This record gives sequence, structure tokens and C-alpha cells, in this order.
Amino acid sequence: MTVRMTGGCQCGRIRYTAEVDPETAYLCHCKMCRRATGGVSTAFVNPLRDKVVWHTEPDWYQSSPIARRPFCSQCGTPLGFEFSEGATNIDLTVGSFDDPTPFRPEHNYATESMLPAWADVTHLPGYTSAENPNVIERWKAAGMAPPE
Repeated sequence: MTVRMTGGCQCGRIRYTAEVDPETAYLCHCKMCRRATGGVSTAFVNPLRDKVVWHTEPDWYQSSPIARRPFCSQCGTPLGFEFSEGATNIDLTVGSFDDPTPFRPEHNYATESMLPAWADVTHLPGYTSAENPNVIERWKAAGMAPPE
């Protein structure tokens, strides 16, 4: 089911609205996406290009001879991936949506580059930000509450 959702970069300079199907997100494991985002994989959703409205045009990086990536040059947030020519769809990073909780991955892509140690981390212990006194003290010193 297609829904209208909003998103943007960390500093708020780049904003967009997109009609997406949250049930069709996926994880890309290719080396280029890992380098572009600094993550062990990248969560994307792939709406039609004409269903994405940029309220502020993002900056674009020509990441290869066949593709370019929207991002914010002010804060560095990676926002997606698009083929340079003939693109009917665009990938948007799930983490750049204001509320990414509805997204569900339906597949993995570029599994030849998948990092096996990161495929399932559910067995690892988890800690909340509130359990890190160093972080809490720094936010308090800045006169703010820690973000979620």
C-alpha cells in the first residue's frame, strides 16, 4: 500500500515528500553503498522518481559512471541513489524518513558483498542511550535532553 511520507537530512536543509510502499524496503550490501553511507549495509525504499518531491533540491554526487547520489553538503546526510540516465525509480535511504518505523525489508541485494558477522545481531546484548552516562552528561551540559 502506497503512503505519503516525509523525510530529509539531519540539519533540515534538504526536505522531501515521497509516495512509498513501506513493505518493499530492502537492504543493499554492495561495497559502493557501504562506502557512501559508512554502514555495513544500506536500507532503501525504491519509489517512482515522479512520486518524490524535493522541497529543497539536494546536492548530487556522481558516485560512478552510471549513478549519482543525493545528499546534503551542509550536514553530510546520504539521502539515496539514482541511475544517471533513464531512471524511473530512485532509492531513498530509510533512515532519512521522519518516521522510518513502518518500513519492512522484503529482500537483500548484492548478497555477494554481505558481511556475514553483521547478518544477524539479535544475539548481542543491547543498551539504551540513557544507559551511557557519558552521553547523558554531554547532552545535559549542552542544556538539552538526549535525542531518541
